[in-house]
Amino acid sequence: MEILVGFVIALAIAMSGVGAGTVTAPTLILFLGMPLGPAVGTALVFGFVVKIIAAPVYWYRKQVNFRTLGWLVLGGLPGVVVGSLLLSRAVTDKYQGLVFLILGITIVIAAGRSFFPKSRRADGQIKDRSRWLAVIAAPIGLEVGFSSAGAGALGTTALMNMTPLTAAEVVGTDLFFGLVLSFVGGGVHLMTGQFNSAVILRLVIGGVIGAVLGANLATRMPSHWLRYALATWLVYLGGELFFKGYNIMGKVLAAVPHPH
Repeated sequence: MEILVGFVIALAIAMSGVGAGTVTAPTLILFLGMPLGPAVGTALVFGFVVKIIAAPVYWYRKQVNFRTLGWLVLGGLPGVVVGSLLLSRAVTDKYQGLVFLILGITIVIAAGRSFFPKSRRADGQIKDRSRWLAVIAAPIGLEVGFSSAGAGALGTTALMNMTPLTAAEVVGTDLFFGLVLSFVGGGVHLMTGQFNSAVILRLVIGGVIGAVLGANLATRMPSHWLRYALATWLVYLGGELFFKGYNIMGKVLAAVPHPH
């Protein structure tokens, strides 16, 4: 089952650009019954593998702006470390409902970005404010470490509005940013034991095949319909996680003794 899940997710990512963490973590939680902490750690490691397959393509095409990437990494790395450590302390029932709420909201917002064209401003003139990306990247890294979601949609939005990069450079630079966050965040989760090695292996087996196939299909067929379908699916997954968290928090609050 995990091999098929890995194949489908990687195929969709390679063809549509939807973030690996945004898709993988809720799928593992809702359909494979994996606990929150291991699901996020597993999603980060799987996302790293998928992205490292696609990254050389953008590097070869010179579609990565390493100066801009440096500003993103400067803020994103501390954020993803803190977020990963926070999650390792928040996997108890007391806080799990809140984490599910945050994850659900993040996924819905990230999916919503897919419904809007990633176009430049009409005048084509965008002031280079890339030095501020370190400030923006810190909470993005925090969210990625905490939930594995957000690097793709949030990072792309920041690059589109704060740098004069071309659309291809935005995608390539953000892909490398997500690659770094997945590597570091996944490493922290591995060190804290928040992962499932057997599931990772099966996801990667299917994911490698899906990523290679998707990368080839992406150049031969339009992907916008797949993007919209995935975005709709993600809105559903995000909603499910939100209400799952809402129910957990309701039970926790109901168990708290109230003074008479």
